[in-house]
Amino acid sequence: MNLTRYERRPSRKVRIGGVVIGGDSPIAVQSMTNTDTKDTEASVAQIERIARAGGPIVRLTAQGPREAENLERITRQLRADGYDTALVADIHFVPEVASIAARYVDKVRINPGNYNSSHGEFEALIEQCRERGVAIRIGVNHGSLGKHIFDRWGDTPEGMVASAMEFLRVCRERAFDQVVVSMKSSNTRVMVAAYRQLVEAMDREGMDYPLHLGVTEAGNGLDGRIKSAVGIGALLADGIGDTIRVSLTEAPENEIPVARQLVEHFARRSGDFTVKYPERYTPTVYRRRSSVQTPLIHSELPAAWRVIEARSENPTAELRAAILCLDRADEPVAVRCRYDDLTVEEVAVKTAADLGLLFLDGLADGIWIDAPHLTQEQIEQIELMILQAARVRMSRTEYIACPSCGRTLYDIEGTLAAIRARTSHLKNLRIGVMGCIVNGPGEMADADYGYVGAAPGRITLYKGRTVVERNIPQEEALDHLVALIKANGDWIDPEN
Repeated sequence: MNLTRYERRPSRKVRIGGVVIGGDSPIAVQSMTNTDTKDTEASVAQIERIARAGGPIVRLTAQGPREAENLERITRQLRADGYDTALVADIHFVPEVASIAARYVDKVRINPGNYNSSHGEFEALIEQCRERGVAIRIGVNHGSLGKHIFDRWGDTPEGMVASAMEFLRVCRERAFDQVVVSMKSSNTRVMVAAYRQLVEAMDREGMDYPLHLGVTEAGNGLDGRIKSAVGIGALLADGIGDTIRVSLTEAPENEIPVARQLVEHFARRSGDFTVKYPERYTPTVYRRRSSVQTPLIHSELPAAWRVIEARSENPTAELRAAILCLDRADEPVAVRCRYDDLTVEEVAVKTAADLGLLFLDGLADGIWIDAPHLTQEQIEQIELMILQAARVRMSRTEYIACPSCGRTLYDIEGTLAAIRARTSHLKNLRIGVMGCIVNGPGEMADADYGYVGAAPGRITLYKGRTVVERNIPQEEALDHLVALIKANGDWIDPEN
């Protein structure tokens, strides 16, 4: 990691259909369908909408043999319609499904935590993919690590890295280099630490596989965009990442403009900065630099605090360097950056990407967004959302909501809106809203309450990691969730 200027991490090229990622290729953006993969017409129509929005890579879930077999019809129809979109199959649990999907798609994504390689299934998949020119993504999820990994490491960044490296070594032993890696979590601090530690681990073993970035279960609206921008932006700022997906609980095509904003924002990074005390910064270990326990927004800043304003096209590196040049190591510091003539969403995404890292790493104590065209309320809302996304200050209910896919067992977008309407007045709570049990219970492990699809029309409720009620009819589940929150003393009545 270069603290003084921006430079992309060197990585090898991987071909996904007609798209090349890694090397000197531009950072690619992508999304995932939320249709039933057995429904050819609906899946093709959604892929084409994503492609028209600017997404050259699209992933589809293939949770069973029927879904995997239908990838052939989807691919054939998509090509007949004139689209060359690269297709990725998302595999869980069943190695045989990966083998079927690999006949038809350009990349297969497997989750090491759900994939048993002890009997040679992964090695067989490598050989099949090599024969057809299919890439593989080793997609590690914070919430679904394998038992042998979890028993030793727990659900930690270190465990995620151990899981990825186990499979990467098999790829290297087999001389298979068309591999992409991801280390996803809904917790931005865990996600960023996992990617950074993976880069260090790969460097030690001479690996240069490209990286797919994403924050899982980011939610929707401004919250989801800011949370994604904080996590993805922190890594892009240091040149880490070759392809990105912004996971929103919205129509998949809505993800592409946000991802493109991030890519374009980091295409222009310049400047060389002096770092006087580099030893004060350890990017893989979180620690607060000062004694300030709760970072402040600009309207709360004490007059005695130092305010450092960014003036270059690389505000992240400029502000980090300035903090690491302070003679007094623990001096409270607010970071300030100006954004002109942008929409509220653009200001939110760019500010989160520029400044989020400084809070994720414990360097900054206050945030000041200078955007004269926005209202004071809009600016303060964005500032608070960034601090919450960086896991340093909670000021509102946080929703850990999956973006939905073909495995989702209910209308998650409408359900999230209904849950928000009933619970958004609550403070300092995290509520997980998950479509299915594949990653749901694990990814919302640090949520206070969980609402998870258990079967079509049925919901299971969690308190933390513990199941409280199973298979509730969906039409009753929201009332049961509210009752559960009340029973645990976390409910307050909304103000009239």
